[in-house]
Amino acid sequence: MENQLFNLVSLRSEGVVKGMPSYCTASPIVIEAVLKQASRFKDHVLIEATSNQVNQFGGYTGMLPADYRDFVYSIADKIGFNRSDIILAGDHLGPQPFQTMPEAQAMPAAAEMVRLYVEAGYTKIHLDTSMRLADDDRNAPLSDETVARRGALLMKTARDAFARLQAKEPHAVHPVFIIGSEVPIPGGAQVKEEMSVTSPDAFEKTLQAYQKVWAEEGIADELKYVIAVVVQPGVEFGDDEVHMYRREEAVELCERLKKYPQVVFEGHSTDYQSPQALRRMVEDGVGILKVGPALTFAAREALFALSHIEDELISDKNERSNYIEVLESVMLEDPKNWQKYYKGTEQQIALKRAYSYSDRSRYYMTDSRLKKAQERLFENLRCAQIPMGLLHQYMPLQYVQVRDGLLEMDPKALVLDAVRVVCEDYNFAAGVE
Repeated sequence: MENQLFNLVSLRSEGVVKGMPSYCTASPIVIEAVLKQASRFKDHVLIEATSNQVNQFGGYTGMLPADYRDFVYSIADKIGFNRSDIILAGDHLGPQPFQTMPEAQAMPAAAEMVRLYVEAGYTKIHLDTSMRLADDDRNAPLSDETVARRGALLMKTARDAFARLQAKEPHAVHPVFIIGSEVPIPGGAQVKEEMSVTSPDAFEKTLQAYQKVWAEEGIADELKYVIAVVVQPGVEFGDDEVHMYRREEAVELCERLKKYPQVVFEGHSTDYQSPQALRRMVEDGVGILKVGPALTFAAREALFALSHIEDELISDKNERSNYIEVLESVMLEDPKNWQKYYKGTEQQIALKRAYSYSDRSRYYMTDSRLKKAQERLFENLRCAQIPMGLLHQYMPLQYVQVRDGLLEMDPKALVLDAVRVVCEDYNFAAGVE
């Protein structure tokens, strides 16, 4: 069975503007929202886990690749979404979690992670070997040849892992691969800086290095499964700003892509772009649009809005969920996931914990105390009747949906709809009919 993602390349070669959103998240409520939105269209949905979220040691979710697969499938089964319409992907698969190790240790660990992803049936694999390891020169960028050589090791691992999978499951779909060393920081930039669009020459040299090195490694034929190259088209976000896509800044890069009809671009950190900007990116050759923090930001924003509504409706603080306070307490108790990323005064850092575009609160959503607070919030608001005027005050977009009979007045449904709004932008951009 052919991988559906080949269609992105073939349609582009026919002059058809088509892209695919890549939803990168481990949030159950976000995944449910993404799947419910996808069920409205006759198309596949692409859901990604990153190497920091899911790896052989569990990542910050505590899940192995097979666990994450089953986690996504369990949500799909619950809402009646067809598993075969889900494309599972692994993002930043390489030595990203093992950068403190020398190459001799980091690369075998990265290869083991890739093996687990492929054998678990993931069919889109980003081979990311762009980061320095402990024994690399800290004062010099990695050469394209080094990146490609390390990528070759991972591709060989993936090739062998798929052969084992296919021996057990003859109808298994062969994975496609994403390469490229122009990778923004996962989850958004940490500092305000001027974006530098990938130069056309750098993009071309990346492809040429892979072609040369993979031929030397005896795996030139595997390049037919490489469908995209990660580039920086000039989009990024920080704590409180978004660098919007400017077509004129990327015109030379996108023009160079026309020489290589076998690939499209993959754009990372496309979060918070306008639907029009996203659409222009797809038109210009960015066939895969990665989005992650914007999804959990929307869910968190909706949960905060519901918490404020709860405060208005329930006078006894002991009866409330106190969701916002619980989140703050959990984050303060375990600061490792935000402390080195948020800078400023105490007040500024507190605001970032709650409202930063990088949304590092997403690392805490699996905490049992926070899940309990969310359940209590939903229960309280299901027992109380939310006045339409109060809904309008805190959730004006959902108010319109409820008013027009398109959305039920249920707290979970309101959160799901907040995520849907983000998905709609990506559907528009990707040309989903």
